[in-house]
Amino acid sequence: MPPLSTSPLPITFPESLPVSGKRHEIEAAMSEHQVVIVCGETGSGKTTQLPKIALAMGRGGWGQVREHGKRPQRIGHTQPRRIAASSVAKRIAEELNTPLGDVVGYKVRFQDRLQPGASVKLMTDGILLAETQSDPDLRAYDTLIIDEAHERSLNIDFLLGYLRQLLPRRPDLKVVVTSATIDADRFAQHFASSKGPAPVIMVSGRLFPVEQRWRPFEDSREYGLNESIADAV
Repeated sequence: MPPLSTSPLPITFPESLPVSGKRHEIEAAMSEHQVVIVCGETGSGKTTQLPKIALAMGRGGWGQVREHGKRPQRIGHTQPRRIAASSVAKRIAEELNTPLGDVVGYKVRFQDRLQPGASVKLMTDGILLAETQSDPDLRAYDTLIIDEAHERSLNIDFLLGYLRQLLPRRPDLKVVVTSATIDADRFAQHFASSKGPAPVIMVSGRLFPVEQRWRPFEDSREYGLNESIADAV
């Protein structure tokens, strides 16, 4: 049979998300380094946009011609919890305007919404850790995104240690570690190479307007019951 070609869909990045403004910096760092640390506050968009940035770079077999029946290497994206893995997969699939499981899917305990040709796989840290038993070099992936690494669960710590030992055997593998804390330098030192510590890219969070309301203090002894009820209603 003739080779199959994945036709890339247009990938857009919401300008309202701070991480979108760092897209080119992240792409450059991923091209030059094997490991990149992205430190972003909650609401920066790193969880949903980093897989799309990797797709836009052609990772996960995106836009590549492959032989019929040959499974492409994927972008693996870990989350600490099952509900996060499934909800993030659904959100990214919506942004790409594709059915869940087609381009982006997820695998958690007792649930597998992933087509054989999918490019992005959301999963829990435990799922990826279990896969090291049958695939020690994690050849199923060309990119791994370890999200919420600051939570420092046992699974995350095991994965970070395992990946540190794996990288010399997999020079083609790209790893992105995200953290929402200023402890990013510790991750950068952990993945230090001959080039020095892994690069750290800081992404700010979004600011929202805050309206402050107040009124002068009134002595409750001079404030009647009827007025209090009227205010409550």
